[in-house]
Amino acid sequence: MRLKLFFLTTEITPFANATSLADFSAKVPLLLQAKDHDIRIMHPKYGFISERKFILREVIRLREIPFVFDGKDQMTSAKSAFIPRTRVQVYFLEHLDWFKPLSNLVYKSKNGRILSDNPMRYSFYGNASLATLPHLFWCPDIIICNGWQSSMVPIIYSQRYKKEKFYKGIKTVQVIHSIDECSVFSRKAYEAAGVKIPENIKGKSINTFEVSSYFSDHIIVFNTPGNNVANKLLKLNGVKENEKKLSIIDLDSTETPDYSAIASEMEIILKKLSR
Repeated sequence: MRLKLFFLTTEITPFANATSLADFSAKVPLLLQAKDHDIRIMHPKYGFISERKFILREVIRLREIPFVFDGKDQMTSAKSAFIPRTRVQVYFLEHLDWFKPLSNLVYKSKNGRILSDNPMRYSFYGNASLATLPHLFWCPDIIICNGWQSSMVPIIYSQRYKKEKFYKGIKTVQVIHSIDECSVFSRKAYEAAGVKIPENIKGKSINTFEVSSYFSDHIIVFNTPGNNVANKLLKLNGVKENEKKLSIIDLDSTETPDYSAIASEMEIILKKLSR
C-alpha cells in the first residue's frame, strides 16, 4: 500500500538544526520514501537558510498562497528543494515577518530565552501549510505533525478544512518527541487560527498536545532513556481521555537512534490508520 504523506517539520539537517528533530526529519522521510511512499515535507524558510547553497527553486503555482489568519487575509509563498543527496522533496514556506528574522537557534533568542511569539508563529505555520496543499495539486492520505511546532494542525484541519471537498478523508498523526515548556501555548494562538478549544480545557495557558489529542487521528510518542514522555503526557486529562489513540515507541538511544526501526514501526502504524 503506497501512502501519500505530508510531513510537517520545522527542522531538517542540514537546513536547520536546533534539536534532535532535525536528524529525525532528515532520516525518517528518506527511509519512508525508500519503502515506496510518496512523501513531501513542509518546512519554514528561515532567513539563515541559503537559497543558493541548497538550490531553492521558485514554483510558479506557489508564488501566492492566500489564507486567513488572525482575522486578516494573509499571503504566503513556497519554494522547492531536496534534502541534499536525496530525492526527498522539501517545500520551504516563506514569510518576511514570521520566519525570515529567526536565528539558527530557531525557537530561542540569542540569550537562550524561548521566543514568546512561538505559539503564534507556528499557528501561522499550521494554517499556511494546510492552505498550500491545493496549490501543490496533491492531496495526502496522512499529515504527519512533528512536535509542538505542528501540533495545531489537527484542530485547524478538523475545524476549518475537513469538510471541504479537496481535503476530505485526510488523517492527521501527531508525533510527540518531548514535552516541555515549549508545548505550553496561549489561547490567542488558537483564536488567531480561527478554531475553538474544547470547553473542558481550562486556563489561559494550555498544553498544545492536550488539544491535539482530541483532534488527531493517532498519536505517536517517543520515549527515550531516562525520559518517559508518554507517562508525562498521560497526566494531561485530554491525553488520558484519548489514550486509545497512542502508540508508544521506546528508543534505546538519544545519540544514535535506530532510524530504520523507527521508520518501520511508523510505517506499520500509518498503514493501519489508512485502511
